[in-house]
Amino acid sequence: MNLGIIFLSVIASGLAGRFAPTTQLPWRTLAAAVIGGLLMGYGARIAFGCNIGAFFSGVASTSLHGWLWIATALAGTWIGTRRRPWFGLSKP
Repeated sequence: MNLGIIFLSVIASGLAGRFAPTTQLPWRTLAAAVIGGLLMGYGARIAFGCNIGAFFSGVASTSLHGWLWIATALAGTWIGTRRRPWFGLSKP
C-alpha cells in the first residue's frame, strides 16, 4: 500500500506538471527531515507502535493518556511550525 501511494503521487504530480525531482537539497531542509524522522520514530517507539492509534484508543476508552497525547501533540505542532523558518522552510 505504501508503494502504491508513492507511485500514484508521482503520477499525479506528473499529470499536474509539478514533478521536478532535484538532487540538490539545502542542508537545513535535509536536517529538518532527519530530525523530524527521528522524532517520529522515537514517538512510535515509546508508544509501542502506532502513536496515532494510542491517541484514538486512549480517547475512546476515556483514558487520561489519550488526552495527554493530544495536548502534547498540539504543543509539539506549535513548536515545530515556529521552527520552520530556521530550517529554511516556508513560514506557518
